Amino acid sequence: MAMAEPDADRMDRRTPAGALQTVDRALLVLLAFERNRPDWGVTEIAQEFGWDTSVAQRLLATLAGRGFLVSDPATRRYRIGPAVLRLGRLWERSGSLELLAGPVLADLRRTTGDTVLFCLPDSFHMRCVAAEEGVAGPLRYYPLVGELYPAHAGATSKSFYAFLPDEQRHRLFRGRPMARFTDRTVTDADQLEQEFLQVRAQGYAWTVGEYDAGIATVAVPVFLGREPYGSLSLGGTPERFPNGPEDRLAALRRSAQLLEKRLTTPPQHTRRRPRS
Repeated sequence: MAMAEPDADRMDRRTPAGALQTVDRALLVLLAFERNRPDWGVTEIAQEFGWDTSVAQRLLATLAGRGFLVSDPATRRYRIGPAVLRLGRLWERSGSLELLAGPVLADLRRTTGDTVLFCLPDSFHMRCVAAEEGVAGPLRYYPLVGELYPAHAGATSKSFYAFLPDEQRHRLFRGRPMARFTDRTVTDADQLEQEFLQVRAQGYAWTVGEYDAGIATVAVPVFLGREPYGSLSLGGTPERFPNGPEDRLAALRRSAQLLEKRLTTPPQHTRRRPRS
């Protein structure tokens, strides 16, 4: 069954109770920038959110003044600025990602018993940023977190790269030498493209022994809005998957959706009232 198109408008645009409306509006503006909408004009922002043009103008100018946006003097349209890059780099090193993903991975591991990996793209690889070892014991004699998985080998990578825009994927894989890790590793670009299209159609990737000879893996993409952000995968020996990946897909997809929700709307911790 093919994966449904991610809903980019599922974010609640209502200002939360107790929040500052102006700050909340500024954050909504930043979150409106995506790959398929890299720039915005003042009138477009006003129409998108139902604000007065003067409000949209002040918000965009303020964000540009702090480097979160940059304005094209020729078109008067705004794009993401360097301050966002700085925060993005801090985010990757802060440990916050592991903190948000950890409970989801631990619950999925309890449900399936498999090793669970959450990976993000890193050049021509996927880098493991959080993991839970399965009940059968470690898959590696060294830590899984930090491991790099080649873009062309294994479900962990294929579940992400299949959902990139076609042109971007072609630039990455065409004319590039690709190493063969096992006799099942695909190194032909045309064959890989057919596999990517199949993965995208069915919504998940399933491989056995493409990167590690004795490991089977099923993986699904993790989205932020419409953007593929990473992959969530289950791995173990092929004996753990006697019927293939089908009996794991429902739990894996639920966990991916929960992970997407936690990454876009982090859980709120309510304060306990002091005892009287």
